[in-house]
Amino acid sequence: MSGSRKTVNPLPPPQSFIGNLSVPPAPAREAGFLMGGRVRYSQFAKGYRTGLEPVLMAASIPARPGETVLEGGCGAGAALLCLSARIPDVHGVGLESDPETQALAEQNIHNNLLSGGIPKLRILQAHLPAIPRSLRALTPTANGRFHHVMANPPWHSPSGTPSPDSRRRLALSAETTAPEEWIRALTKWVLPGGTLTFVLSTAVADRACQTLLENGCGSIQFYPFWPKAGREAKLVLVRAVHGGRGIFRLRAGLVLHEADGRFTPAAERVLRDGEALPED
Repeated sequence: MSGSRKTVNPLPPPQSFIGNLSVPPAPAREAGFLMGGRVRYSQFAKGYRTGLEPVLMAASIPARPGETVLEGGCGAGAALLCLSARIPDVHGVGLESDPETQALAEQNIHNNLLSGGIPKLRILQAHLPAIPRSLRALTPTANGRFHHVMANPPWHSPSGTPSPDSRRRLALSAETTAPEEWIRALTKWVLPGGTLTFVLSTAVADRACQTLLENGCGSIQFYPFWPKAGREAKLVLVRAVHGGRGIFRLRAGLVLHEADGRFTPAAERVLRDGEALPED
């Protein structure tokens, strides 16, 4: 999952967790919260940091209780956890290639379970665009597809200066796979009439649309995230419907920050209060 450098609502001061000294130590972790404290969330103390994108993406998914959601490149589980907090009866599966990040996501899911609760979120190791056939066993629908698919694929140019941290490089850089390869793979896992949602750089949004259309998806919508009023949007949420035939729609989007850098009231309602993205 790609992300910005802005960390969402961390819990100060961080608590570090170090593994047993008799074995190679696990990466140090920081404990914090998302959505104003509704989601307990730990992340690695160094390297890739969860940004705003997974929280915004989760707020956009039009899921209903009992429906299924697949996330490609789920990282430590931020988007799935935020979606589950907003719609508790959603069943979700996340795909993550890094084993340590997968383990952290599973721990985050466990930390957010109610006492005696049964996990409705699962994490499967997979390196997109390759998706293991075993995924079909994790979805309760008859044909092994999902009602909704979402992803924040790596889109940073591989020609830029690579991050020295391997985990951050994996999350952000399109060094080995382009965003459209993720999109093409994920279109095969959504039910007819289901939605596909991607948070992308505006620089690759045109390629994303072409890939969606070429793979049987339509009714495409753009939802820009404006950094401040009057500023150019660098991030856009792209939503499509599998088999959709509706016209293209450019939504009003969401202004994230006031002139002084504070979140706008509309952004606060999404990021802190757990509301869905405003559709008007």
